Amino acid sequence: MPSEVCPLCFSDQVKKWHTETRKPLEGREYWLCASCNLVYVPSGFHLSPEQEKAVYQQHDNRPDDAGYRRFLNRLLEPLLPFLDTIKKREGRIPEGLDFGSGPGPTLSLMFREAGYDCVDYDPYFAFHPERLKRQYDFLVTTEVFEHLAQPAQVMDQLLACLKPGGYLGIMTQRPRNLEAFKRWHYLMDPTHITFYSEACFDWLADYWKLQKIHVGQATIILCK
Repeated sequence: MPSEVCPLCFSDQVKKWHTETRKPLEGREYWLCASCNLVYVPSGFHLSPEQEKAVYQQHDNRPDDAGYRRFLNRLLEPLLPFLDTIKKREGRIPEGLDFGSGPGPTLSLMFREAGYDCVDYDPYFAFHPERLKRQYDFLVTTEVFEHLAQPAQVMDQLLACLKPGGYLGIMTQRPRNLEAFKRWHYLMDPTHITFYSEACFDWLADYWKLQKIHVGQATIILCK
């Protein structure tokens, strides 16, 4: 997709916002959409799937890492009360999917430890396409949205997997103003290509007719 079209709302009301000056990503461009406020990296700067997977394989995320569990708990903890409500109201165990679970799936295990069913899906490390053909009470994506080259397509895919009244929990760091953006460590990961401000999530929720029911520092929970 050319840089002149936003990959979230497909508007052509976009402009170059920043060019990276730090090595090894010197020269990489970041564009801002005036319609939905997405900041994105044009496709010419994206890694190949093989390069992307190689970066992910360097991540050392393990279920026995207490620090990693604390990190994931920032999304799990605010979601649990809503799952408790489903359990009490319908007398069954809510079922969920961790979308983009990565090479060391942990959040699904934490949900199971909390008494809720949760399975993994990842295009590289847990490729079970049949799991995307059914619906769930909740979906979680932790540090996934910033990797999406086609966020609109993924949103459609996720919402097709979510039951009416179900919950979508997202964890991704948000850009602020341009001066902070220029110094942001988050940009130095070559697999980070789309960035969602608070205003962008407002647009996303409105477009897909979702209700924002929790907003944390780097987390948001939406209800279908």
